[in-house]
Amino acid sequence: MKVLIAGGGTGGHINPGLAIAKYILKKNPSAEITFVGTKKGLETKLVPREGFTLETITVRGFKRKVSFDTVLAVKELAQSFFQASRLLNKLKPDVVIGTGGYVCGSVLFVAAKKGIPTLIHESNAFPGVTNRILEKYVDYVAISFRDAEKYFKFKDKLVHTGNPVRQELIDTNRETALKQLNIVNGKPLIVAMGGSRGARKINETIVEMLNTRFKGEFNLIFSTGEAQFDTINNSVRLDEQYKKYVNVVPYIYDVAQIYTACDLMICRAGAITISELQTMGIPSVLIPSPYVTANHQEHNARSLERDGGAVVILENELNADILFNRICDLIANKDLLRKMAADATKNRITDSVEKIYALVEKLITNTKKNH
Repeated sequence: MKVLIAGGGTGGHINPGLAIAKYILKKNPSAEITFVGTKKGLETKLVPREGFTLETITVRGFKRKVSFDTVLAVKELAQSFFQASRLLNKLKPDVVIGTGGYVCGSVLFVAAKKGIPTLIHESNAFPGVTNRILEKYVDYVAISFRDAEKYFKFKDKLVHTGNPVRQELIDTNRETALKQLNIVNGKPLIVAMGGSRGARKINETIVEMLNTRFKGEFNLIFSTGEAQFDTINNSVRLDEQYKKYVNVVPYIYDVAQIYTACDLMICRAGAITISELQTMGIPSVLIPSPYVTANHQEHNARSLERDGGAVVILENELNADILFNRICDLIANKDLLRKMAADATKNRITDSVEKIYALVEKLITNTKKNH
């Protein structure tokens, strides 16, 4: 079985692909799996780190305003079709899977035109433009939210799979994780992260909270995003006695360990993040990004809030006092945190990768029958 997985840009596009890839190898150890992304995305770090081969093509997104960038985007798009075709001819995959990002458009379109079985996975309740274009050409559209159905025209291609969650999230042990993180003081562990690229407003608010309010009330692992790490890390001014409670990092690679150990998560509300919080049963303070299409992160966040697994703070309402008080109120009420943890799991789907693997097998089997 030869599989090509196209996905890139952010962890929300890459991690589902990694989860699918690992499950395929679990079921079929001889499978040959290759990823395709761009040289500028987070895939250049995450994919090789997990032991998979990464091929790259040149493509970028279109800005809403016409500019010189638009000309470059058109040029790179045309170039990407040629590069995708050459890559597909070289690898000869049995199936191509798209998990999101600009790279999916060229690769999945060319693969479909070549008659290679294709599957795209849409993680959000509001589908991206690329997937809404691709649905006409691909064989299956795997969706994570029922709400996404109404945005697709080809209903017979839709399969409700949920979002793939990495198996290592489920297999970890809390006590082991706490020891490995050197958290032995009995205080709650708060994890704050704004995504692979960071979130400036969240970062700045946490810095202000640490500098003006924090007195060692909890442990904090604070992921800033690599681009903002130096600036944010240098802005933290903690008294010497409180430094041991705070760990500022550019990016969290071993997210399974962090999820397992943490008592409360502060984060954005991307679809994959929501699915991971549901799978792990983690209480959260969600600060949805206001800079996304159709405000889909707030829809994601409100869904988990309605279940009882999260509280939502909109970015325009966020400040250091509100965030600090919300954290302290939650960790002071252990019964509430336990209830939030249980409520977070109400609508989780834990067999997403199995469902997607079944589609992959079906595509390959049908192709062999037709030949």
